[in-house]
Amino acid sequence: MSLNIETLNPQELAALIKRANSRRKVLAKRKPAAQTKTAVAKVLKASGWTFEELYGKTGGSAAAAPAAKKARKAAKGRSTGKVAPKYRNPANEKDTWTGRGRQPRWVAAEIANGRKLEDLLIK
Repeated sequence: MSLNIETLNPQELAALIKRANSRRKVLAKRKPAAQTKTAVAKVLKASGWTFEELYGKTGGSAAAAPAAKKARKAAKGRSTGKVAPKYRNPANEKDTWTGRGRQPRWVAAEIANGRKLEDLLIK
């Protein structure tokens, strides 16, 4: 969050200072992260678990994440293969476009010169 304090009036500045001081108090009450990690490791060791077994190496649910990604891809019907080009630049045969994503500059230039997109189709 970026905030320009130069533009705040005295009341807004006082409210901001009050919020910052209360946030500082909350953070000061926290135990250090290393101390908390040690306590969690002790509890896990006592119960016979490791952090990786419970949460995976990234800290998130390692087993649920890949399954969700695969299901989402299958649901949307995405393919990972290449798509054949659909349009060709008449001035340069090597310039092609699949019709996906942002239009290349040559397509935009041809359309600006009065050509239709159908004129650029590969036959």
